[in-house]
Amino acid sequence: MDKYIAAWTSNSPDDIRALFTEDAVYATRPDTESPWLGHDEIVDGWIGAGDTPQDWTFEWTLLGQDGNLAFVQGLTTYLNGQPSYDNLWVIRFAPDGRASEFTEWYMARKAA
Repeated sequence: MDKYIAAWTSNSPDDIRALFTEDAVYATRPDTESPWLGHDEIVDGWIGAGDTPQDWTFEWTLLGQDGNLAFVQGLTTYLNGQPSYDNLWVIRFAPDGRASEFTEWYMARKAA
């Protein structure tokens, strides 16, 4: 998770690539018809999302692990007027520790 947050903070293509296998699949929602496939699409999609490092904070908890599968619950709080989001990530890891599959769910919180 430290490397993920570092990549999110830097938005560096090299940092992002280092998280995923060359043929990884990144689904921005579980039923997406067009997941990001491989390094190039993942980097382009990630950077295209446009999160500026100073505009957010992230808290997370590992909900569980089953073999090479991890379940992470998070809270993304935006500091720029955007809504905050509850997150659920399902991550499948390759033997080398990089993600081969990443699926996220995110739901906007109601404004307080």
